[in-house]
Amino acid sequence: MGIAVSSWRLAREVSRRGHLGVVSGTALDGVLARRLQDGDPGGHLRRALEAFPSPAMAQRVLDRYFLEGGRPEGRPYRPHSRLTISPSREAIELSLVGNFAEVWLAKEGHDGLVGINLLEKVQTATASATLGAMLAGVDYVLMGAGVPRETPRLLNDFAAGRAGHLTIEVTGATRVHRASLDPVTYLGDDLPPLKRPACLAIVSLHVLASYLARDEEIRPDGFVVEGPRAGGHSAPPRGRMSLDALGDPVYGAKDEADLAKVAQTGLPFWLAGGCSTPERVAEALAVGAAGVQVGSLFALAAESGLRPDLRQQLLDDLADDTLSVRNDPLASPTGFPFKVAPVEGTLSQPDVYGARERICDLGYLRVPAERPDGSVVYRCPADRVDMYVKKGGQEGDTVGRKCLCNALFADVGLGQLRKDGYAEPAAVTLGQDLEGAKVLQRLHPDGWTTGEALDWLLTGVGGASGDR
Repeated sequence: MGIAVSSWRLAREVSRRGHLGVVSGTALDGVLARRLQDGDPGGHLRRALEAFPSPAMAQRVLDRYFLEGGRPEGRPYRPHSRLTISPSREAIELSLVGNFAEVWLAKEGHDGLVGINLLEKVQTATASATLGAMLAGVDYVLMGAGVPRETPRLLNDFAAGRAGHLTIEVTGATRVHRASLDPVTYLGDDLPPLKRPACLAIVSLHVLASYLARDEEIRPDGFVVEGPRAGGHSAPPRGRMSLDALGDPVYGAKDEADLAKVAQTGLPFWLAGGCSTPERVAEALAVGAAGVQVGSLFALAAESGLRPDLRQQLLDDLADDTLSVRNDPLASPTGFPFKVAPVEGTLSQPDVYGARERICDLGYLRVPAERPDGSVVYRCPADRVDMYVKKGGQEGDTVGRKCLCNALFADVGLGQLRKDGYAEPAAVTLGQDLEGAKVLQRLHPDGWTTGEALDWLLTGVGGASGDR
């Protein structure tokens, strides 16, 4: 769903109804920093920070970012420290507290299950995001956009109070680069006993599921099998990429997971992408799935973090039968295809994209690269072309790339305001399966709640389990 669209409010509502509510774990350090600078409306974040195990750390974050009454009109957000292979203490503390707060709020007031969805592509944030979520008692960690070989061990180490380590993929590396995080170093005597959450690996093919399941060291506790119609990033087609008339990647039979082989791993699995109707939920259960993961229906629900004006525009387009979603092979700096809904005033419009000054000042999707002298630089093809080339990138890789970091913050009302008054535009991502959303729109012309979406999805299924 992008940054903070699968919000704590949405996850809490799903969870308290007996299902697995999942918060997006991407960029929660920046989400916390910006919401505090906006004055923390409702006081929810400050309430969560009062529960953080280290009062001193929580206070440092508050002192650094909280503005009583919010930013003065026209003031940009204060930058926050970026996570790297060897991050500053300030960056780690903000990430720990930010991930704790989102999970804690999702779990507040009920005993349901809450998960957090992380991206393997954002490796430098994984350790601190995971530890922060575990401090809040997260029940599941879902890891996608890559091969999460080391996540199970990381969870084991943190649950035992040990330092966790991750191998970081570095372009052109001549040596192994590792990121380490010791809970004791950061929390000391404030470190509470930690429960190990279950690990769900998000995969697109049975081959990856079989590979991860064969070795206890890298075996997750289950899988989310995601089809190419799911929102956000999707795996590219196998083999040589071909495009249809709209410029979208063409997927075929080789890109479909063999669910019988996934089931042979003996681990539970959930289906994602194209599961937005009661019929598809029933079909998933019939083939042995434990449930389904649904995104777009809930991204359009009242409790989602999506900006109200953007959500209303999407609902209006849905009612007019003009809403479509492209799977843009170039949009994401990661090189993965990325689903983009064409919405007026967003980066989906060529004039809006062309008017934006290229800048990479958030850097979540930057890729570390090793220089000839062994030092590491961080580069993003959505950055200024000259800067990307200077860091060893190829100019051709910059064509069509969009700054998803800034755009996805704008999706939830946290977009940066530049000193010259320029406001960062949004870029809305949804899944390409809109069948369920169209039915819900007819049932609820003024929009729907998370509960109404859940009740409809589970029509005739009884107590079946769902995800998000």
